[in-house]
Amino acid sequence: MSAEFEMPVFEDAALAAAVQQRIDRQTKPAGSLGRLESLALQLALIQQRERPRLDAPQLVVFAADHGIAARGVSAYPSEVTAQMVLNFLAGGAAVSVLARQHGLALTVVDCGVRHAFASHPQLIVRKTAQGSADVVTQAAMTAAQCEAAISHGREVLRALPGNALLLGEMGIGNTSIAAMLMQRLTGLPLAQCTGRGTGVDDAGLARKLSVLQAALERHADVHEPLAVLAMLGGLEVATMVGAVLEAAAERRVIVVDGFISSAAVAVAAQLAPRVLGACVFSHCSAESGHALWLKHLGVQPLLDLGLRLGEGSGAALAWPLIVSAVCLLDEMASFESAGVSDRSA
Repeated sequence: MSAEFEMPVFEDAALAAAVQQRIDRQTKPAGSLGRLESLALQLALIQQRERPRLDAPQLVVFAADHGIAARGVSAYPSEVTAQMVLNFLAGGAAVSVLARQHGLALTVVDCGVRHAFASHPQLIVRKTAQGSADVVTQAAMTAAQCEAAISHGREVLRALPGNALLLGEMGIGNTSIAAMLMQRLTGLPLAQCTGRGTGVDDAGLARKLSVLQAALERHADVHEPLAVLAMLGGLEVATMVGAVLEAAAERRVIVVDGFISSAAVAVAAQLAPRVLGACVFSHCSAESGHALWLKHLGVQPLLDLGLRLGEGSGAALAWPLIVSAVCLLDEMASFESAGVSDRSA
């Protein structure tokens, strides 16, 4: 493995024992806060401190267009990608509302949208190309473009404050990209990896499966993770991979959204398996392949609300649970300090 992708260790037996002792001595029956207890322990291990803190959380939406979208794999036309970026910047999207509600700084990264945006304080332009190529006929990205996109993701993350990254994305056609990445990285049947995305009907789903099968057959000999990423795309996924690698290297808490951001994390984990130790999976998407992918990664999401919007909406909705886990670990009294009797022997 390249030294570039080496990660810190997110395990520490002594620290874990100390944090667990603190959790177990709080004024509650042992284990009664369920997943919040294991979440608090994970946050402590990510930050390597008994009392973790959450500072200046950053919700970053990575956006790009996809050549494959011209083949009718989505219920919406490609121009919606740029239109939604403008909606994010205007504060009108679902994730914009949730970011305001929960005090999350929202940044949009143009990784390859076919539109020239005016300057905006919440917009970072790191356009590797004017969208990816049509993966049915050629590689979505060149190796150089893929490397540049990963570097852009790392650079964006280094420039942002705080110690928590919430992943979001936007790109018409990107559930197709994630489905192909899932199939190639897991070996599962394509039909199990492919869902309805933006809501295609039965005919649209059949067309989507046919297009993706043709793309996978064209690139059947590609299996190395970076080569798979370059061949199948997309630009926002590759940029997200870089941001995930950098966030984990900096011991930031990474809050993973849905199907597409899970694709980025899965690629990053192929390059540096320890990345998963820094990741909190926010929810299980209604996109049909997501539950299988989470199972393949061996992770458990915090929520299951039937979401399939993307944008980082699930990550934003899970954020209060992460805040609660930190507050409970930090502020709850112990049996001794509160003068509460422990359970009988």
